[in-house]
This record gives sequence, C-alpha cells and structure tokens, in this order.
Amino acid sequence: MTPPTFADVARELERVLVASETDLTSISETMAGDPRSAGKWSRKEIIGHLIDSASNNHQRFVRGAQQPDLHLPGYDQNWCVTVQRPNEISWTLLLSLWSSYNRYLAHVIASLPTDSASHLIRIGDSAPVDLLWVASDYVEHLKHHVNQIIGPRFSSTYSPHP
Repeated sequence: MTPPTFADVARELERVLVASETDLTSISETMAGDPRSAGKWSRKEIIGHLIDSASNNHQRFVRGAQQPDLHLPGYDQNWCVTVQRPNEISWTLLLSLWSSYNRYLAHVIASLPTDSASHLIRIGDSAPVDLLWVASDYVEHLKHHVNQIIGPRFSSTYSPHP
C-alpha cells in the first residue's frame, strides 16, 4: 500500500465530516447528554474529547512541521473531559465547534510541507512517530469516536501505530 500524503489525510478528514454531519445533527440534546452505558462518556463528552484532541493535534501538526525532532507532553483525556464539562454546553454548539475546527485542521494538514512528513514527534513517553503518522492517526482516532456516536460507519484507512 502506498503511504498517504498530507492531502490524502485532509481529504479523508473532510469526507468523514461531511458523511457524519446529518447523523450527528439528528441526535437530540437529551440523547447527546446521556451516557451511552454505565461508566461510558456521553455523546457530548465524546465530541468534547474530540475538540480537545483537535486542539492538541493542531499544535502537533504545526510544531511538528517546523521542527524535525519534537517532544511534546501527552495529556490525560479523562481529566480534560471532567474539567471542561461538555455536558453543560449545547449539542449544537459542540458540533459546530468540532466541525469548524476539523474543517480548519483539514486545511492545515493539506498545507503541511511535504518534506515535514518524516519529522519525528514523541508524545509523552511514547516512541517517536513521524508527522504523517500523527496526522493519519488523528483521523483514525476521530473515526473511532464518531463510530461510537453514530454506529459503525467508517473503517480504518491507514495503518495502525508502528
């Protein structure tokens, strides 16, 4: 399989956003705030997590393109969801922010210099991975969580972690 380009990854992100929009917007405010099952995040919490993921990865993309060897901190996703309390915000606002931010990230990813694809990034205590992998993994992570919300719709496009 030929490795993807940044443009391929950006197109896949756009495709997922467009394909999931109707299903996501049809979810009621009540359903969005209800936990999917005991001990699991609500749909609002999942989208809140994905907004946080977008924010963290935005920095990874931009800084990773600038520096050929970068070490960034990891983050505690459960703490972030707890402190940001997405269940207290409207579903419409969360979806709007998530969708807009990801459309912008698709632009950012497509704009990354081709020669930065091999720049290494270490996140927290993880092994280094290249910037192209970080971008493609971002989209895979997003698809995983969108599938949790609307049901299995999006299959994996890119290879898992090396």
